[in-house]
Amino acid sequence: MEEFDVLVVGSGSGMLVASVAVEQGFKVAVVEHGKMGGTCINVGCVPSKMLIYPADVLATLQDAGKLGVHATMDSVDFNNIMTRMHTLVNHDSGHQAAAVQATPNMMWFKETGEFISDYTMQVGAHTITAKMIFIVSGARTAIPLIKGIQTTPYLTSDTVLELQTPPKSILIIGGGYIGMEYGHFFSAIGTKTTVIQRPFRILPEEEPEISALLKQQIEKRIEIYTGYEAFEVRQEGTQKVLMARNRQDGSQREFTADALMIATGRVSNADLLKPEKTGVKLDEHGFIKVNQYLETSKKRIYAFGDAIGKYMFKHVANYEAGIAWHNAVHDHKVEMNYSAAPHAVFTHPQVASVGLKEEEAKQQKYKILVGRAYYRDTAMGAAMGYPEGFVKVIVEAETGKLLGGHIIGPEASILIQEITNAMVSETGSFASIAQAMHIHPALSEVVQNAFGNLQPA
Repeated sequence: MEEFDVLVVGSGSGMLVASVAVEQGFKVAVVEHGKMGGTCINVGCVPSKMLIYPADVLATLQDAGKLGVHATMDSVDFNNIMTRMHTLVNHDSGHQAAAVQATPNMMWFKETGEFISDYTMQVGAHTITAKMIFIVSGARTAIPLIKGIQTTPYLTSDTVLELQTPPKSILIIGGGYIGMEYGHFFSAIGTKTTVIQRPFRILPEEEPEISALLKQQIEKRIEIYTGYEAFEVRQEGTQKVLMARNRQDGSQREFTADALMIATGRVSNADLLKPEKTGVKLDEHGFIKVNQYLETSKKRIYAFGDAIGKYMFKHVANYEAGIAWHNAVHDHKVEMNYSAAPHAVFTHPQVASVGLKEEEAKQQKYKILVGRAYYRDTAMGAAMGYPEGFVKVIVEAETGKLLGGHIIGPEASILIQEITNAMVSETGSFASIAQAMHIHPALSEVVQNAFGNLQPA
């Protein structure tokens, strides 16, 4: 039996806990069977954006004609795009691995661990125990129950990064964040792209009008079928064949393409660890149950990140890491607050959101004001050729407290930050945005303008 003060399962945001624990004099074990760095560095945020940014450049070129810039695209060097991505990923992951291996009082166990009893894990030939445990084991692609899926080759957000050549055509099952981002990438590089989405709109977690505008804009490059449920896939020669059923009228449709990608959501990896053997409970979907302090059902065992399935974004997991560590080593506990957790979808146009949607605010009995402003009504919007897009903000009527912000359009992922910062200010009011000078002409004016158009919902 090897004894440690702290055991961290997962090397993504869990390494924030592992690092601070070592700095504070604790003996730390890290269990990570894959590459150091977790999902974000290896198969998530970083590599996907290394692919999507070239797609943004290509989409900008395609739209440049309305500005009087008539550019032509000679070719897309797919190999160069993929090589750049792998070079960065391997550098970052390798650098982190070297740092971990060189750190005194930190030991890396490079196999999949499984709990065998209270606070005890079997990792290969090693049996390890710790006084405090942090489960940050991430998530994996959820594979739907579709006839033929076990015998039909398909891509996921992991394996798509290993493509050697771009497919001429691709079917993507799933119109959520991952499906739409990769749909943007493939369509931009010239792949005929089709998205099959079971819900009746893409990005169903966003405001309905944002989903509608994104569909309108992205359908210029992608075929999208919402309200279609895939029920069978098969390989025919070099082609993937997908059968889908219209959920409204029951009609069936057949799709064919060179490649098939599954992007139907994520499931927690926690089940692989057998957490019930150390008293940690999972919910009905397999995610680890935690309270507001990120404590599991077992004392001195904490969990955060994708493994708990709350807000599955890297920046949220990083924030959770600080909360979990604080609560592990201090008597005064701090609650994890998700009310101002932003996210972005790197499609073309971009989508970004923070806080409550309009219907959520109404359901929570807030009396609200809603403000909208359009990119086309700003000077910079005019300079950019009047791009489609808008900012929508939701404010509590009586107090001016900012409840939510939602953006679709150029640089949405940057513009949302001003709203996020105001939400976590001392008052949480929109006053700082409304009263601050905004550079003219700059896109940030569209955010300020939304607060100048507040109306009762």
